[in-house]
Amino acid sequence: MFSTMISPAFYDTDGLGHINNTRVPQWFEAARNELFRIFTPDLDMKKWQLIMARIEVDYLAELFYGRNVEVRTFVCKIGNSSFTVLQEAWQGDKLAARGKAFMVRYDFANGRAMSLTDEQKASLEVHFKADT
Repeated sequence: MFSTMISPAFYDTDGLGHINNTRVPQWFEAARNELFRIFTPDLDMKKWQLIMARIEVDYLAELFYGRNVEVRTFVCKIGNSSFTVLQEAWQGDKLAARGKAFMVRYDFANGRAMSLTDEQKASLEVHFKADT
Protein backbone atom coordinates (compact mmCIF):
# COMPACT_ATOMS: atom_id res chain seq x y z
CA MET A 1 0.00 0.00 0.00
CA PHE A 2 1.05 3.54 -0.70
CA SER A 3 -0.17 6.25 1.65
CA THR A 4 -0.36 9.93 0.65
CA MET A 5 -1.48 12.73 2.95
CA ILE A 6 -3.48 15.55 1.39
CA SER A 7 -4.06 18.86 3.15
CA PRO A 8 -7.26 20.20 1.61
CA ALA A 9 -6.93 23.79 0.43
CA PHE A 10 -9.64 26.40 0.82
CA TYR A 11 -10.21 26.34 -2.96
CA ASP A 12 -11.04 22.61 -2.70
CA THR A 13 -14.33 23.50 -1.00
CA ASP A 14 -17.61 24.24 -2.72
CA GLY A 15 -20.69 26.30 -1.93
CA LEU A 16 -22.00 23.59 0.40
CA GLY A 17 -18.93 23.92 2.63
CA HIS A 18 -17.36 20.55 1.97
CA ILE A 19 -14.69 19.30 -0.44
CA ASN A 20 -15.97 19.41 -4.01
CA ASN A 21 -16.42 15.99 -5.59
CA THR A 22 -14.19 16.94 -8.55
CA ARG A 23 -11.16 17.18 -6.24
CA VAL A 24 -11.16 13.53 -5.14
CA PRO A 25 -10.23 12.09 -8.58
CA GLN A 26 -7.39 14.65 -8.74
CA TRP A 27 -6.14 13.61 -5.30
CA PHE A 28 -6.33 9.96 -6.38
CA GLU A 29 -4.26 10.74 -9.47
CA ALA A 30 -1.61 12.54 -7.42
CA ALA A 31 -1.47 9.58 -5.03
CA ARG A 32 -0.68 7.21 -7.94
CA ASN A 33 2.75 8.81 -8.55
CA GLU A 34 4.64 6.16 -6.57
CA LEU A 35 2.84 3.45 -8.51
CA PHE A 36 3.81 5.20 -11.76
CA ARG A 37 7.48 4.89 -10.72
CA ILE A 38 7.24 1.12 -11.19
CA PHE A 39 6.97 1.85 -14.91
CA THR A 40 8.83 5.16 -15.26
CA PRO A 41 11.14 5.59 -12.23
CA ASP A 42 12.06 9.21 -13.06
CA LEU A 43 8.48 10.10 -14.16
CA ASP A 44 9.89 11.35 -17.48
CA MET A 45 6.87 11.84 -19.74
CA LYS A 46 8.97 10.95 -22.83
CA LYS A 47 9.35 7.42 -21.39
CA TRP A 48 5.76 7.07 -20.15
CA GLN A 49 4.25 3.58 -20.38
CA LEU A 50 0.74 3.92 -19.00
CA ILE A 51 -2.69 5.07 -20.07
CA MET A 52 -5.81 5.19 -17.98
CA ALA A 53 -8.71 3.37 -19.57
CA ARG A 54 -11.33 4.20 -16.97
CA ILE A 55 -11.93 5.63 -13.51
CA GLU A 56 -14.79 5.30 -11.08
CA VAL A 57 -15.34 6.97 -7.72
CA ASP A 58 -17.88 6.21 -5.03
CA TYR A 59 -18.54 9.00 -2.54
CA LEU A 60 -19.33 7.54 0.87
CA ALA A 61 -19.13 10.54 3.22
CA GLU A 62 -18.36 14.26 3.14
CA LEU A 63 -14.77 15.52 3.31
CA PHE A 64 -14.01 18.80 5.03
CA TYR A 65 -11.49 21.63 4.85
CA GLY A 66 -9.06 21.93 7.76
CA ARG A 67 -8.52 18.21 8.27
CA ASN A 68 -5.98 16.07 6.42
CA VAL A 69 -7.10 13.30 4.09
CA GLU A 70 -5.11 10.10 3.74
CA VAL A 71 -5.26 8.47 0.31
CA ARG A 72 -4.45 4.78 0.44
CA THR A 73 -3.44 3.21 -2.86
CA PHE A 74 -3.51 -0.52 -3.58
CA VAL A 75 -3.51 -2.81 -6.61
CA CYS A 76 -6.58 -5.07 -6.69
CA LYS A 77 -6.20 -6.83 -10.06
CA ILE A 78 -3.27 -7.65 -12.33
CA GLY A 79 -3.82 -8.79 -15.89
CA ASN A 80 -1.60 -9.41 -18.90
CA SER A 81 -1.22 -5.78 -20.00
CA SER A 82 -3.38 -3.99 -17.44
CA PHE A 83 -3.98 -3.61 -13.74
CA THR A 84 -6.60 -2.04 -11.52
CA VAL A 85 -5.75 0.46 -8.80
CA LEU A 86 -7.99 0.63 -5.74
CA GLN A 87 -7.88 3.89 -3.78
CA GLU A 88 -9.51 5.05 -0.56
CA ALA A 89 -9.78 8.55 0.89
CA TRP A 90 -9.87 8.56 4.69
CA GLN A 91 -10.47 11.56 6.91
CA GLY A 92 -9.76 10.54 10.47
CA ASP A 93 -11.21 7.08 10.94
CA LYS A 94 -13.91 7.53 8.30
CA LEU A 95 -13.74 6.16 4.75
CA ALA A 96 -15.10 9.02 2.65
CA ALA A 97 -14.43 7.94 -0.95
CA ARG A 98 -13.35 4.83 -2.78
CA GLY A 99 -12.32 4.55 -6.39
CA LYS A 100 -10.70 2.47 -9.07
CA ALA A 101 -8.44 3.38 -11.95
CA PHE A 102 -8.01 0.89 -14.77
CA MET A 103 -4.47 1.26 -16.13
CA VAL A 104 -2.93 -0.22 -19.29
CA ARG A 105 0.77 -0.55 -20.13
CA TYR A 106 0.93 1.15 -23.51
CA ASP A 107 3.38 1.51 -26.39
CA PHE A 108 2.76 5.07 -27.61
CA ALA A 109 5.04 4.69 -30.66
CA ASN A 110 3.04 1.76 -32.00
CA GLY A 111 -0.35 2.64 -30.53
CA ARG A 112 -1.03 -0.62 -28.73
CA ALA A 113 -1.06 -2.29 -25.34
CA MET A 114 2.08 -4.06 -24.12
CA SER A 115 2.31 -6.99 -21.73
CA LEU A 116 3.41 -6.25 -18.20
CA THR A 117 6.87 -7.62 -17.47
CA ASP A 118 7.36 -10.20 -14.73
CA GLU A 119 9.28 -7.57 -12.75
CA GLN A 120 6.41 -5.07 -13.07
CA LYS A 121 3.87 -7.72 -12.01
CA ALA A 122 6.00 -8.59 -8.96
CA SER A 123 6.27 -4.90 -8.00
CA LEU A 124 2.51 -4.47 -8.34
CA GLU A 125 1.81 -7.60 -6.27
CA VAL A 126 3.62 -6.03 -3.29
CA HIS A 127 0.74 -3.54 -3.09
CA PHE A 128 -2.07 -6.05 -3.66
CA LYS A 129 -5.33 -5.90 -1.72
CA ALA A 130 -8.33 -7.97 -2.64
CA ASP A 131 -11.28 -5.87 -3.79
CA THR A 132 -14.04 -6.33 -1.25
